[in-house]
Amino acid sequence: MKWQKYVAFNPDVCHVKAHIKDTRVMISVILDFLAEKMMIEELLTEYPSLREE
Repeated sequence: MKWQKYVAFNPDVCHVKAHIKDTRVMISVILDFLAEKMMIEELLTEYPSLREE
């Protein structure tokens, strides 16, 4: 799996910060969730625009 398939940089979305393609969820938010050892299910509940892939 290539990360480039899922990560986007767009000046009109998230202030040009890395985010999940086709969403407004920043990569830093996901990394913060994982750093706090939260479950993937919690992340998906909090951000329903994400899919588990």
